[in-house]
Amino acid sequence: MPMDLFRNIRYKHFKDKKVSAPLQYRFLSRLSRLLGNGYPMLHALETMQWDKTLAPIAKEVTNELKQGYTLDQVLVNLQFHSSITSYLFFSRTSGELKECIDKSILLFEQRNTYTKKFKQIIRYPIILLMIFSILLIVLKHTVLPAFLDLFLSTPEITLTIQTSIFLIDFFIFFISGTAVVLFISYVVWKYKSPTISIENRLRIYRGIPIIRSFLRLQTSFLFATHVGTLLKAGISIKEILRMLSIQDKQKIISHYAHLMNQELSRGVFITSLMTQLFFFEKQLAAIFQKNTESVALEKDLMVYADVLIEEQHRKIMKIITLVQPIVFAVLAGFIVFIYGTLMWPMFQLLKTI
Repeated sequence: MPMDLFRNIRYKHFKDKKVSAPLQYRFLSRLSRLLGNGYPMLHALETMQWDKTLAPIAKEVTNELKQGYTLDQVLVNLQFHSSITSYLFFSRTSGELKECIDKSILLFEQRNTYTKKFKQIIRYPIILLMIFSILLIVLKHTVLPAFLDLFLSTPEITLTIQTSIFLIDFFIFFISGTAVVLFISYVVWKYKSPTISIENRLRIYRGIPIIRSFLRLQTSFLFATHVGTLLKAGISIKEILRMLSIQDKQKIISHYAHLMNQELSRGVFITSLMTQLFFFEKQLAAIFQKNTESVALEKDLMVYADVLIEEQHRKIMKIITLVQPIVFAVLAGFIVFIYGTLMWPMFQLLKTI
């Protein structure tokens, strides 16, 4: 009991000081490099303590490993990202610790790259969008009412100004309403999603076009990688599916593995079921149908996983690069609208002279 209390206190300390993403990346990269140079795990962690920034994490990991905890369990408690810990979970059985670390580093690095690039692209357009929104509000409450008083005797100009005020009101209502809906949806999903069954979650995911596209790629990639890695360790398909079904890091993989394991238990091969699973790419089922030998299946799955990660990278980068032109086009529309709102009454007034 005192040991558990002491352990909880240590983890609370790390929870209060969450390990930053760059530090997580440095820790895993250094650990992978040392393991690749032939260092045993504990010796590698001891060597990492020479670096003052990595020393606290290395010491904590060393202490927990000596108490019998696995690396993924320790990193979960140290609040490492789920893309890292979910990958390392399978190193318990496969024995391919360095390979799993390298894969987790790749996924984590790509995620950070996408996030960083998206923030860089969207930062200035959002600032400009906020500035122009403020200008529209000022325009509605100061300039346009003055125009209404000035051109009260001219019905055509008054109608134009009233239309401009209506459009500004509609824009403000649309933006604020969208923000409120998104915020409420996020809060509801965050607190209610754990109580939603996996079947209902999958139905929700299928209804959102962009999410379902990337989720299908990600699910197929993770399944192909995990199965390929475990086949390489000499584990049977039935045992692999059992392992995938009991892990709780990747819910869709767990659910699909459970369904496929049931299929195998009835003596039916899984390819027919895989074609019916929405978040599996069709090619994945074709690879299983084509290969009956574990060695060939493992090789094809690892190659296909590389194809999927490249396809996912291409699609994400395409969407990210489209965001900025779209936002700038909206800003250009704002500029034209403001200019037209200010100048159009003047042009109509000139026509009456």
